Amino acid sequence: MKTITLLLLLAFSSTFAQNKFITKTGVINFEASVPSFEEVAATNESVTAIVNTENGEIAALALVKGFRFKNALMEEHFNENYAESDKFPKATFKGKIEDFSLEKNENTYLLNGELSFHGKTKEIENIKVKTSVVGDKIILTGEFLTKASDFDIEIPKIVSNKITEDITITFQFELVKK
Repeated sequence: MKTITLLLLLAFSSTFAQNKFITKTGVINFEASVPSFEEVAATNESVTAIVNTENGEIAALALVKGFRFKNALMEEHFNENYAESDKFPKATFKGKIEDFSLEKNENTYLLNGELSFHGKTKEIENIKVKTSVVGDKIILTGEFLTKASDFDIEIPKIVSNKITEDITITFQFELVKK
């Protein structure tokens, strides 16, 4: 994890000069549940994210094996059969928060960028991102929908009535100045 974090920081160090905010404890949740069946949801609480407050550029990295499910067997199936986390160990997002500014304590912006997961990259557009400035921290929260098929993840017919194709992803990053 330290190596990946270091590489992420080095890759963006020239872009993110002195106005960068970072977290290593960001939270990403996803849910692909179908009503009346067992919840298909997971949380990763060790996401690294960096924001450049001068231009709104953002980058995030999550280790796929960091997603935790309520059911250990479901977590195992996710890592082995769906995400193939040994083959595709990380998920990344690179993008820009449009017209980002720290002048207001609370604001809503649009986020555009590229989400990479399971060896595929997809453009993600017009995600509403809420920001709060609390002391020396920036809190970013947002939610968007994507599809399993966008990342070449096939849901077997035997469980297709228990797992939805549409996946809701939420995130919360509490970033501090570096």
